[in-house]
This record gives sequence, structure tokens and C-alpha cells, in this order.
Amino acid sequence: MQKLSIVFMLTLVSVVSFLGIWTQRVQATTSDKHGKTLIIYFSMSNTTKDAAELIKQKTGADIVRLERKEAYPEGYDNYARVADKERRKKIHPAIKKNIPNLKQYKTILIGYPTWWQRPPMVIYSLFDNYNFKGKTIIPFTTSMSDPMKASMGEMRKLAKKDGAKIKAGIRYDDNEAQLDRFLRRNDLLK
Repeated sequence: MQKLSIVFMLTLVSVVSFLGIWTQRVQATTSDKHGKTLIIYFSMSNTTKDAAELIKQKTGADIVRLERKEAYPEGYDNYARVADKERRKKIHPAIKKNIPNLKQYKTILIGYPTWWQRPPMVIYSLFDNYNFKGKTIIPFTTSMSDPMKASMGEMRKLAKKDGAKIKAGIRYDDNEAQLDRFLRRNDLLK
């Protein structure tokens, strides 16, 4: 009887060990297939920040906030005036260099508010300062009224110039079910 218990325990340990190794291999294969994902977002009113953090929660992606080197002035009218001047004069403002090494990422979600039917000029600065060659870019916006397609043309130009692949983005408007479908369609939902 004791020999039977020992054989049973050894068999059980072997099965558990096999399942552990198999699970690690499946996870490694999934990670290799999809690569690491990074969320880079720019936010003034924290609406895009909230969306980015929700996406992080749902995907497990790394996250970093894109910031202008010299902060925009306080108050909507003040920063809108500066942002509009940047847009009209095509000024790409200096940014803080806090973005991690992009070599480790395959997919990069880029979030921003849509201003005047385009991404803020700080997004152009991001592409000026970092190489997205070979990456898959997936934009998301938190515009109150502009659909995602309003800024997709500019995002396509930025991605193409950098040799990156770009996928259709989403305008997040607090519809979590729609966000889940979008993330699942892009194979990002954990």
C-alpha cells in the first residue's frame, strides 16, 4: 500500500511539473507572437490619461506619459492658445525624454486628445525624437466630438514616414464594451 502511495505521488509530481513547463512554453510562445506592448499617451485634462490607464489594466501593457518639456500654461484658454499657435505655425514642441527603449516593443498604442481634427503637435515631436520603424502603431483619442478618422490621416503620415505599420484607431468615449471589442479585435485583451 505504501509503495502504491509513493508511485501515485511521483506520478502526480511528474504531471504537475509537466503542466508547469507546458504553461510556461505556451506563455512564452504567446509573448513572442505578440511581442511587448507599450502605451504612450499625451493628456491635458487627464481624460486621455484615464483611458490609457484603463487600456493598461485590460492589456497588461507598459505605459508612459508623453510630456512637453515646457509645460503648457494652466487653464483651458491659455493652453488652447499655445496649442493653436503650434498647430498654425507647425511647431513641434520639445518633449521630455522619458520614453523607454522602443526596441523591446512590437505594438505601441498612442493616445491623445484630438485638437482641430488632428493629433496635438507634441505627437509630431514624439515621432521626430523616436524611431517607430517596424512597430505596429494603434492610435486612440478621447475627443469629445471628432471621430477617430479625423486624425487618422495625420497618424498614417507619421507612421509611414517612420516605416511603421498603423492600424485603425478608436475614439474612447467611456464605452467600455466598445473598447473591449476593439482590444479583442487587435488581440490585445488579456
